[in-house]
Amino acid sequence: MPTETDRLVRGFTVQLRHSGVSHVIICPGSRSAPLTLAFTRDPAFRCWLHLDERSAGYFALGLARQLGAPVALLCTSGTAAANFLPAVVEGSLSRQPLVVITADRPPELRENGAAQTIDQLRLYGSHVRWAAELPLADGSEALERHARATAARAVELALGPPAGPVHLNFPFREPLVGPRIPEPAIETMEPVTRAPQPPPEAALAQLARELPGRRGLIVCGPQSPALPARAIAALAAALAWPVLADPLSGLRVGQHDLSAVVESYDALVRDPEFTAGARPQVVLRFGAAPTSKPLNGWLAALPEARQYVVDVAGGWRDPDVTATAMLRADPAALCAALLPRLDGAARPDPAWGARWSAANQAARGALRAALDALDEPFEGRAPVELAAALPEGSTLVAGNSMAVRDVDSFLPALARDLRIEGTRGASGIDGVVSSAAGAAAARGGPVGLLIGDLSFFHDLNGLWPLRRYGLDLVVLLVHNNGGGIFNFLPQAEVAPDQFEPWFGTPHGLDFRGAVEMHGGRFEHLEGSGGWREPIARAVAAGGLTVLELRTERTRNVELHREVQRRVQEAVRGCAEARA
Repeated sequence: MPTETDRLVRGFTVQLRHSGVSHVIICPGSRSAPLTLAFTRDPAFRCWLHLDERSAGYFALGLARQLGAPVALLCTSGTAAANFLPAVVEGSLSRQPLVVITADRPPELRENGAAQTIDQLRLYGSHVRWAAELPLADGSEALERHARATAARAVELALGPPAGPVHLNFPFREPLVGPRIPEPAIETMEPVTRAPQPPPEAALAQLARELPGRRGLIVCGPQSPALPARAIAALAAALAWPVLADPLSGLRVGQHDLSAVVESYDALVRDPEFTAGARPQVVLRFGAAPTSKPLNGWLAALPEARQYVVDVAGGWRDPDVTATAMLRADPAALCAALLPRLDGAARPDPAWGARWSAANQAARGALRAALDALDEPFEGRAPVELAAALPEGSTLVAGNSMAVRDVDSFLPALARDLRIEGTRGASGIDGVVSSAAGAAAARGGPVGLLIGDLSFFHDLNGLWPLRRYGLDLVVLLVHNNGGGIFNFLPQAEVAPDQFEPWFGTPHGLDFRGAVEMHGGRFEHLEGSGGWREPIARAVAAGGLTVLELRTERTRNVELHREVQRRVQEAVRGCAEARA
């Protein structure tokens, strides 16, 4: 006969699968044995073992982000559960559906010195959409029904809106396992029917009155899954507005209409001469806050502009408190409903869009010329070379700190089938390697990771699943021996004596041994460019390849500023020619 625990757990896992969960990341442990056995004995689940809970959490995030589907995450009791916290925080802020399952000691072993026992009730606080503890199994049909309902509810709430992690805590008494028997049929609940949230009629009428004929901007920030590129591009065309597209938005690259996309905004808004004549009357914002700090600062300094934030119920993406109104709607549904109302509406002065387009073309040309003129390695070239070398259908994962900022500043708009992803919820450097490995696990095409040396070091354990599961990942490692982003901050000049040991943090590490330990190939990139060929070879070879680009932090700051100076000169020259 099965144990009472077996029956409860089996009902839970079958319902979880019926509700749409097909991937489970499992960390080893004893107390979680009932759940581990239930998942691994069910051939409908794809189970992934990971030895490090922190890395496992980010692996689950990368997989969920790539699949656009909920992923389950399981660990044993104690500090194992606490190590999921960074990924839970990131999942909450970047709105990724995770079902976090933690095994626990029974109540009688809590708060009395029992080993591997901590307070796991509501362990993740406000970072989960829902938290619940399952009761101890008693063999009753009522509790089995409760377990099934809990699984169904967990998936529904993880999917949102807004999507995010949920936490289920399972206390287990011994014996944890019993003899295996034929599994009985289990009656399951049907998944909740979901539909995009339509925009309110009053909001549509207001937008149809206010948007046409005005000088406006569409600002698209990070979003995963990506924002509806075709729908937003069609809306931009109807309004004749520029689209300022963050690379993580899904608008910067793709097969949609790119004619309105302005990707050089980070350089443009730094130039007072350009922005003096480019102040919008209306801003329509989709996605999270853009990566570009100069863009966010400029948008926050537009008190005269009406700024509308499009977001689903429960979201509030307005860090600079500039929103005129929150438009509660699915972005695609809003665009589809608004477009017919703009038919025949007034268009803004054609000089408005032309000004942005001409400046963007000048900036793009200046960036390309500046990169081509360099005869030394430059970090800003790395994302351009990586994106160009990845084949159609690939995913480029951008690490945080300087990596994602260089993607934002230097990657041009590309009419290619290329996904760009990143962990911009909490924007930490933890778990970036694991997120890329999780993306590779989805097997949706080649995956390339652009990452700095501190981020790489911080998540070396994330390399472990690549060899175990035969996953393919190409890593372009920008190695400047420390935290390169800090060299751009005031403390580099204000506190030079303390800067290098406490902010620059040189570590002196050679990563070759760590890469080879995980079965990967390690190569150095030489010269000032021409890196596409070795990247393409690495993609074709499969497995793990780390291509290291060595740079110098102080020189990197100088080169960034020199490139920005050239861009400003080109933009000003364009403005003078138009005048």
